[in-house]
Amino acid sequence: MIRHLPLWLLCLCAAHAFAQPKGTIDKHIATIEYPDFPEAHSTWGSIGYNAAANTVHIGVTNHANNIGLYTFDPAQHAMKLNGFIRDMAHLRPYQWQGKIHSKIVAGQDGTIFFSTDGGESREEYLMEHPQGYAGGFFMQWNAKSGLKNLGIGMQYESIKDVDIDPKTGLLYAVTYPQAHFLVYDPARNNLRDLGRLASSHVPRVLFTDWWGNCYYVDWRQRLVKYEKDADSLVFAREALPAFPGTPGSKIITGVTAYAKDEAKGIIYLITYGAKLIAFHPAKEGIGKVEDLGGVIETGQAPAWGPYVPNLNVGRNGKLYYIIGGHGNYVLKDKTVLVEYDPATGKKTILKDYPITAITEATGSDIRDKDGNLYFAARRNQSGKGDDTRPYLIQFNPEKEIRK
Repeated sequence: MIRHLPLWLLCLCAAHAFAQPKGTIDKHIATIEYPDFPEAHSTWGSIGYNAAANTVHIGVTNHANNIGLYTFDPAQHAMKLNGFIRDMAHLRPYQWQGKIHSKIVAGQDGTIFFSTDGGESREEYLMEHPQGYAGGFFMQWNAKSGLKNLGIGMQYESIKDVDIDPKTGLLYAVTYPQAHFLVYDPARNNLRDLGRLASSHVPRVLFTDWWGNCYYVDWRQRLVKYEKDADSLVFAREALPAFPGTPGSKIITGVTAYAKDEAKGIIYLITYGAKLIAFHPAKEGIGKVEDLGGVIETGQAPAWGPYVPNLNVGRNGKLYYIIGGHGNYVLKDKTVLVEYDPATGKKTILKDYPITAITEATGSDIRDKDGNLYFAARRNQSGKGDDTRPYLIQFNPEKEIRK
């Protein structure tokens, strides 16, 4: 089912932010619901693009013990439930999984990979207990052969995120709560633990460059790079940019989203401290880090306060992200869709939404062959508690979306 989002026009007079004329954005946005899962609650970071099939894949959870794996086909505008993880992976009751927290990544042949997570209180309070959390799994799926359970990463540990070197199929992962960095070769079933990289908080996002190297952030807010060719870890000398006086809980917790512009040699990053960064990776060593300022400046909230767990780059070279979630907003009880133009440094609020329409949106670097961008969103229609429903946002900044 696809329908247009309603429009709430934002009249905000602030530096680098203004709203577009009413009616210019609506036809560029569509929402897609998830069928056959009435108790669905959320989608977290569990979304990814499969270039080989031109499909978008999403892991949808009830945030307790059931996860649906969905495929969206942009050419047909069709959303399909492929099945539920607990059934397809033949999980026993003690192997319950709360959600897919990782993004969904694809190999060159169209096979997708992801990982599972405890995702609720039984994990937090019953870790290392027979009735607690057994651990998160690596999973592999393709349309022809279905789901393959590749096994547990670490006993009693969730796997918060994964990424892939598409040329070799090597998988990278980070665990929770101990923040171990894992390197896994599915072809040889070879799993290596390269140790802990963080402490009290586990950054939720890692990412790769076009050479297949992987990046994470350690407890000092410094980039850590796994150099594939050298099979070694490289640590940045300086922490990522942060606002002066930013509370510690906002600056030591890593990257929340990324998007790649390979033609320009840039990987854009957003931090938990609400900084927008242009990272220029190098094949060897840590590349240049460029501070692009805050995600938005409204004068109505601390610059370090907004939460942004999503980021996409359009064919036009501009960045698009939705600010808000986990109680952190730039406008009270509203999320905002922002456009950033790297050529001018201008940040524009295109739309604002009440949290009953968009409570939060996730997803990094998801663009199909027609230039459509995707966000895994959820809404709290009652505006109370954590009673949310997930759905998919399709957005094309340059043209109207065909039905």
